[in-house]
Amino acid sequence: MAAPTNRFESVSSERDEDYDDREEPLPRTEFIPDDSQSIIATNDSPDLGFRASLNPYRGCEHGCVYCYARPTHEYLGFSQGLDFETKIMVKHRAPELLRKELSARKWEPQTIAMSGVTDPYQPIERKLRLTRRCLEVLAEFRNPVGIVTKNSLVTRDLDLLAELARHKAVVVFISLTTLDAKLRAVMEPRTSPPAARLRAMEKLAAAGIPVGVMTAPVIPAINDHELPKLLAMASEAGARHAGYVVLRLPYANKALFEAWLEEHFPQRKEKVLNQLRSLRDGELNDSQFGRRMSGQGPFAGRIARLFEVSCRKSGLNQESLALSTAAFKRVALNQPELF
Repeated sequence: MAAPTNRFESVSSERDEDYDDREEPLPRTEFIPDDSQSIIATNDSPDLGFRASLNPYRGCEHGCVYCYARPTHEYLGFSQGLDFETKIMVKHRAPELLRKELSARKWEPQTIAMSGVTDPYQPIERKLRLTRRCLEVLAEFRNPVGIVTKNSLVTRDLDLLAELARHKAVVVFISLTTLDAKLRAVMEPRTSPPAARLRAMEKLAAAGIPVGVMTAPVIPAINDHELPKLLAMASEAGARHAGYVVLRLPYANKALFEAWLEEHFPQRKEKVLNQLRSLRDGELNDSQFGRRMSGQGPFAGRIARLFEVSCRKSGLNQESLALSTAAFKRVALNQPELF
């Protein structure tokens, strides 16, 4: 992955034109302590289905070329290319900070999204277990949580998720963008294969945990044709809810995605870009609320109708997704953890 110029930095460097990228060894991932003093972030976006979110990590090892969160790494002085994948900020105090914030009288019980930015089950979670420790706190307080991940590691925490499910306080969305293992390998290189994600849905559903499928992003001429089968397979695996987002390309993501298309789909590149522009008033991105997630125009309408019809045929989105705060209990800071 290339390292585009950070838009907040006045100094940048360029490689010699004769440099051969094939000579470069695989990048080594750095895990950098993040000393954040709070862990619950809030937003007022009308496009999001949550107000509060929790991110134990900043940056993501999964390496998804399309990730809308890449530009957030620029606020840290990094690039949204390789730095986003290889310089991971780790919030080691996340569970303790979460306990403190949920214990505060000013906390109004509400659903917390994990994560609003990067995947809470990226590979390093297997070792650090920060997401699990945060779930332990959420289960103790019985505070509802909505999880989105493309990693089957989520099934490691079936015990905690099942406990939250007893109080109608959890839903897990598995992100499923393609059933093509080869496409997954070049588009989302360090994520769980499609078959593993479907198995994760089955395990979650079997444990009584509400499951959804997030078909995001929908990329014209790359994976949009898969929507009906993606949703049908997810439904068969136990999903009862579904959502989608059309590809967004904020800031330097445009250049990254164009380079990716040139490398992997050169013959389709212009078709993909032209269809994206048809969704965004001739641009590759539109940041306006109300249309940034789905685009607008005839092609956006066709995607929306395909999604709606496919959901109806597969029996998705027929049940309420509302989580409950009724069982929330505030726990004193000095009370020992139950898990």
